[in-house]
Amino acid sequence: MTTIRQVLEKKGREVMTIAPDETVFRAIEIMADRDIGALVVAEDHAPVGLLTERDYAREVILKGRSSKDTPIRDVMVESFSTARLDDSVEHCMELMTDKRIRHLPVLENGRLVGLVSIGDLVKSVIDQQQSTIQHLVGYVSGNS
Repeated sequence: MTTIRQVLEKKGREVMTIAPDETVFRAIEIMADRDIGALVVAEDHAPVGLLTERDYAREVILKGRSSKDTPIRDVMVESFSTARLDDSVEHCMELMTDKRIRHLPVLENGRLVGLVSIGDLVKSVIDQQQSTIQHLVGYVSGNS
């Protein structure tokens, strides 16, 4: 069973954060520059929200707001699910599927230590399956 700790060891623990008083426009700039789909909104080094491209589409574009004038705090998701380092990939995939979300901030003792996307978790499952297949092929080849 692969854990979120193992996923972050491969992927890295860098998490892009932004302050809630920054503009949505600035958040979108950062996401575009970094080719990422979400930012953790942090205040005093603690996560207070999450802003995704989906939130931008639904809360800014569809509501006719200006991204240059709208502070992130007005559109961020304040109630968000999180993961722990010892959570399994399977548990997190189930959580993300049930809640229909694509990103999970990873916390350790209340401190932000990473961010995983559904893509990160799918990649982990595929890597694990490929490893199992290679192991089985080696086993069968050695016993032929």
